Formats: sequence, structure tokens, C-alpha cells
Amino acid sequence: MDELTAEVEVPVPAAVAFELFTDEFGRWWPPEFSWSGADLLTDMGILDGVLYELGPHGLQWDWGRVLAWEPGRRFVFSWQIGPDRVPVPRAEDASEVEVTFDGSSVRVVHRGWERHGDAGDDYRENFEQVWPYALGRFAEHVGRSSER
Repeated sequence: MDELTAEVEVPVPAAVAFELFTDEFGRWWPPEFSWSGADLLTDMGILDGVLYELGPHGLQWDWGRVLAWEPGRRFVFSWQIGPDRVPVPRAEDASEVEVTFDGSSVRVVHRGWERHGDAGDDYRENFEQVWPYALGRFAEHVGRSSER
């Protein structure tokens, strides 16, 4: 199954973009793409190699694992949410997202859709709009951050 690629240009160097992407993940990621949903999401981020979300009553969902961490250059993580929105417990059974930072360009490659089984192809099609939208939100966040 083909990998999915999305890219955005941001007005900051790669090292700054990497820091804003990873350290401030919960500030720019669209809450409508969370398990809790926009109304119930209380926090989201990356901590100790885990991508997590906090919902009502402090309930935590771990939905990804850091697979590669190269500050200022590259970040790879497992996407451990199945097509049915059920958690995928093992990272090796999940799809994978690679984010690269090169100059002012931030590029996402989401691959391994076949690991999601028969529903992987339809799941991939859903993300054709998700990643460009999410990266647009990231670019807006970078723009606001650079104005401070």
C-alpha cells in the first residue's frame, strides 16, 4: 500500500520547527483528531517516548511510541490507532509516521497501512485530508510562535 506524504513550509529554521512540533504537539494538533474529541481533550503531547492524550478525569491514552528521535532533523513514531479507532497495543502492528525537518520544510510520510489489515486502504484514504490539515494547523502555530 502506498505511503502518504504531506508537506508544509514554515518561517523558522529546522531546529526550531522540530522543537515546536514535538514540544508543543498538544498546542497545534487538531483536537477533533483525538480520541477524546475537541470537547473532552484536556492535554496531548510526547513524554518519555510516548505520544499520549489526556481525556476526562485524567484518563490517559497512549497512542504512539517514538521510534527515532534526531533533534532538529527527524522524528519517527508508531500510529497505534486502528481504523476502527481501537488501540493497537504493539508498535510493530501499527502504521508509522516519519516527520523530517529540512530548512523551512516539514514533511510527513505515513506508511505501513497494510499493518492495519483489510481496512488499511480505506484508513489511508481518510488521512489524505488529515495530514495536510494538521500540517496547516502546525504552520499557523509556528506563525503565532514566531510573532511572540
